[in-house]
Amino acid sequence: MILHVKEAKYLHDYVIWLRFNNGVEGEVDLRDELDGDVFGPLKDIARFQSFEVDPVFQTIVWKNGADLAPEFLYEHIKVSA
Repeated sequence: MILHVKEAKYLHDYVIWLRFNNGVEGEVDLRDELDGDVFGPLKDIARFQSFEVDPVFQTIVWKNGADLAPEFLYEHIKVSA
C-alpha cells in the first residue's frame, strides 16, 4: 500500500499528530530533523506550525518548500493507543 497523510494537527513543540490512509494515527516529533537550508528555518516554531497537508503530494508541506515523505513520517510515528 502506498502511504498518504490524510490529516495532520499541530500538538506542541515540534510534535505533529498524523493520520494515514491505512488508518494508522499517532504523533511524530520532528525536533531532530530540522537541519539544513530547507528544514533549518522551521526551528522557528511559528514557521513550523504553518504546515499543511498538500492534496497533491498527500504529505505535510511548508511554504518554504520543505516536505517530508509519508514513508519517513510513518517510520517515526508513535502510534496512538
